[in-house]
Amino acid sequence: MRSKDKIAYFYDGDVGSVYFGPNHPMKPHRLCMTHHLVLSYDLHKKMEIYRPHKAYPSELAQFHSEDYVEFLHRIRPDTQNSFRTELARFNLGEDCPVFENLFEFCQIYAGGTIDAARRLNNQLCDVAINWAGGLHHAKKCEASGFCYINDLVLGILELLKHHARVLYIDIDVHHGDGVEEAFYFTDRVMTVSFHKFGDLFFPGTGDVKEIGEKEGKFYAINVPLKDGIDDTSFTRLFKTIISKVIEIYQPSSIVLQCGADSLAGDRLGCFNLSIDGHAECVKFVKKFNLPLLVTGGGGYTKENVARCWTVETGVLLDTELPNSMNL
Repeated sequence: MRSKDKIAYFYDGDVGSVYFGPNHPMKPHRLCMTHHLVLSYDLHKKMEIYRPHKAYPSELAQFHSEDYVEFLHRIRPDTQNSFRTELARFNLGEDCPVFENLFEFCQIYAGGTIDAARRLNNQLCDVAINWAGGLHHAKKCEASGFCYINDLVLGILELLKHHARVLYIDIDVHHGDGVEEAFYFTDRVMTVSFHKFGDLFFPGTGDVKEIGEKEGKFYAINVPLKDGIDDTSFTRLFKTIISKVIEIYQPSSIVLQCGADSLAGDRLGCFNLSIDGHAECVKFVKKFNLPLLVTGGGGYTKENVARCWTVETGVLLDTELPNSMNL
């Protein structure tokens, strides 16, 4: 047991100031709200706080195709009408709109996850947190489900430079399809996703029968769930599966995507988890004492998202938060 975990936390205020547009459920302002709660509880005094570098196009192209990265770099709201063909090709539109400072937004959240992975690789911390990251739907050549750049894949690729096997765990209400797809053919990354499946729920993948292929066969695990799962059922499933996965797979590092749209009352989600139930999963993963990269993800009732990720920051710091601020 390590005497005291060293925690690195990545945040850039600019990430919360972008606007996806009216009626769009993704509100990056939730990241500012989270950060302010973290500060209010004095959690920043127990961590090292870093402003991430803005990921370079060449870093984004470690996973994404160069033409896609170049298009994201070039496209602007006032010029998008001239690029209808490309917009369709790269799946930009209603779910993934073009907005002011889109590319910089991608550079910041991806830079945070890449920096987090590098600090872990260099053994400068035990846990690295980037609540702005976790955009698990983005594909090699296209945007998907509010995600443009897949920071998780980029972070895992970075970890693979130093780690033989990386375990990816996803507790977002939506299937972690982009990460699973990226590593579907390799045994060096095991992906485990707990998500709502069925009733045409986005993205429609994540059946229990999807298990990986070729060298990656049996290295993708999907736990498809129905509406309304509660803390007791979810945490029991989570602990049983994850403990067995870690025992058998023996990863040397873990990436945990903590999408908060699996909480009760989410604008898009349909699960019935409390913040404590969600945080219990984080607490459980931390107990394995492996280098741990923690990200955000979905979460569309923003007050609950901020509460959840603040509580989980506390969990990672072994700090229980007083209820004085009516969390």
